[in-house]
Amino acid sequence: MRYLLIALTWVMMTGAAHAQMDDLSDAARSWLNKVRAEAGAGAVTPSAKLKAAAAAHARDLAARGAFSHEGSDGSQVGVRARRAGYRYCFVAENLAKGQGSLEAVLRGWMGSQGHRRNMLSREAREFALVRGPGNLWVMVLGRAGC
Repeated sequence: MRYLLIALTWVMMTGAAHAQMDDLSDAARSWLNKVRAEAGAGAVTPSAKLKAAAAAHARDLAARGAFSHEGSDGSQVGVRARRAGYRYCFVAENLAKGQGSLEAVLRGWMGSQGHRRNMLSREAREFALVRGPGNLWVMVLGRAGC
């Protein structure tokens, strides 16, 4: 029984690890920076470390069929960013599920007070945006160091 449980866990983890993950940071960059400029916030640039954190969370959510800012191990975005090697003084996360296009998810977030606040934060300098299976969207914004 123990070996069966280990095998099933491995299959679930490797399936989630190989789940389709699209990095849409470059595609979102000009739109995001345009709305940030209109709000008086500086430009943000894509970050490979934030991409790793966003993708890891999207995989975790997809594997569990969940939708939450909390990871399966109880982690929050700050812990996940640090695991990805991102040493920050600011970090924020936006989640969405079901939107079929980049424009739809970005506009949806702009229509939500908390998501909009994250996207327009003057603290943010970098970001990543990934789309996982089932149109599960994870954006992480951050500022390294400080």
